[in-house]
Formats: sequence, structure tokens, C-alpha cells
Amino acid sequence: MTLSVVVAEDDLLTREGLRSLLSATEGIELVAVCADYDELMAAVAEHGPDVVLTDIRMPPTGTDEGVRASDELRRSHPATGVVVLSQYDDPEFALALLDRGSEGRAYLLKERMSDPEQLVAAVRAVAEGSSVIDPKVVDALVRGRNARSPLAVLSPREREVLAEMAAGKDNTAIAGTLFLTVRAVEKNINSIFTKLDLAAESEIHKRVKAVLVHLSTQH
Repeated sequence: MTLSVVVAEDDLLTREGLRSLLSATEGIELVAVCADYDELMAAVAEHGPDVVLTDIRMPPTGTDEGVRASDELRRSHPATGVVVLSQYDDPEFALALLDRGSEGRAYLLKERMSDPEQLVAAVRAVAEGSSVIDPKVVDALVRGRNARSPLAVLSPREREVLAEMAAGKDNTAIAGTLFLTVRAVEKNINSIFTKLDLAAESEIHKRVKAVLVHLSTQH
């Protein structure tokens, strides 16, 4: 199946590099190349692409346009996957991207452009509804923890619950999938937060950070 892709990047060299890479990739049709947020949203409205590949910072403000575009597309084009490219391994950017769910979202550092296969794999993954988080971002999140794997402290059941959280399910849906009571799911989730040292975080960031750690073990 051919995937339609819209690219948004304000840096000329990076933009042309992405144009060249994707245009030469079998199974991908590059339908628009944009230089700012407004152009990106207009192109999405016109083409309804399978995937948007966007810089995290673009005009007009140069702050978080990629994340804002992702949030808007959750509402207007929920089937469109989004790959956000960034120069920054600060987990807060990834947290913002996944704040409304991890399905069909990827956060990669721009240095991954040197590995076209990895970039294209992320495009294909979000088109299928999967998630990809750059390993360096997760390293920054769990830096300072001594455990080789941050999930090593979780029980098998807690890992199952965390995997369902990463799939975007709420507590009721998790309970139905795993044949547990909602109360049992809540107890497992609270234990996950405690074991991953997230107890002091806000409720949303607890879930998102836990999902980030889970995703780090999948790639």
C-alpha cells in the first residue's frame, strides 16, 4: 500500500533532504512539502495524508508547532499518523506530543535522518497506529536510575497493564482486556507509578511517562 505523506520543515536544507529521501522511497507518495504551520494545516486539509512528518519548531512562533499540529490532527484527522522531528532529547517535548495518546505518534531526533531506514520505518509505524520514541529521549527520561531495564522492577501483570496503557486504553478497557476488575487495574497502575518513581508527577504525566518507558523497550 502506498502511503501519502506531507512534510513540514522550515530549514531549507533539511526540507530538501526529506523531500529527496521520501521521493525516492518505494511505497511512499510525497503529496506536499511545507515550510510553516499554516502551510502544513492547509496541506493536510487538502490532501488528507496518511502521515505528517514535521519539525517540532517552525514559523510563526518557532516554539511547538509540531506538537500543536499533532494535537489538532487528533481532532480533525484522527487516522493521520504524525512523526515529529526534533533537535532536542528533552523528554518534556515527547511528553507534550503524547499527552493526548501515543497511538500513531513518533518522536525522533533529527540525527536519525542519517539512517533513512529508521526514519521510513517510523513513518510506516505511525501509519499503522503504532508509536516510536527515540531511544535517546527515553535514556534522558530514565537517566540516573540504576536498573539496566526500567521495567525490570515490574511484575508480569504490571507489565501487561502497562502495555495496555501504551495502547491508549483507559482503566475500564484495560480491565475488560485482561479480565480484571477496575479496582485491580487501579492498584496495578499505582504500583507501576511507585516502582517507576513517578508518584510525585501529575496524573497525566504519570501515565505518559510510564508509556514512554514501555515504548523504550519495544524498539
